[in-house]
Amino acid sequence: MQHLADRLRRLPPSCGPVRLVGVDGHAGSGKSTFAGLLAAELGGAPVLRLDDIASHDELFGWTGRLLTQVVEPFTRGATAHYGPYDWHARRFGPARALPAAPVVLVEGVGAGRRALRPHLARLLWMELPREESWARGRARDGAEQRDFWAGWVLAEAEHFADDPSRPYADLLIRQRGTGPGTPFQPGYEVLPGPAGTAEPSRDITHGDDPSAMC
Repeated sequence: MQHLADRLRRLPPSCGPVRLVGVDGHAGSGKSTFAGLLAAELGGAPVLRLDDIASHDELFGWTGRLLTQVVEPFTRGATAHYGPYDWHARRFGPARALPAAPVVLVEGVGAGRRALRPHLARLLWMELPREESWARGRARDGAEQRDFWAGWVLAEAEHFADDPSRPYADLLIRQRGTGPGTPFQPGYEVLPGPAGTAEPSRDITHGDDPSAMC
């Protein structure tokens, strides 16, 4: 993980002074867990979770809000402010600050959408097929979210059919031992993405000897 973090730090800024890094993939593919580990390796880099920008009424119609509340301030080197959405209360909450740090991660389905890509320093894609991802997401969220998931899978499929992210990914992140019913294992393989340069794949294992990390 250290090697990947170092590579991201060395990138030129992409959004004002910020190196904005997207972590995209299907719902349930492990984006949040991976982004949290990467943020820690980056010394506590801020993470913007797109679940905080989306809403029940706008599962994918949040582009304008993201550009206005986050991207535009970053281009000026200013702290961004956004009101995170409360999925239980079904309303946006008080404004939260997001500093224009050297690296900021944007994590969520649609982080690599065409409107955001010009502002990204790198796009990472969690390499797990959608059916496996959705099965893990349903298992995680339980029966009480069954109706939500029924609508979500249709909305996600429609979004990626119109605005795919994976073809534009610089790197593919594949979790070791993935598959239906597979427990979490904190190890990842980094592969060149469709839009990236060919590099040898690297294995990154959280908690291993740092000398062996990617």
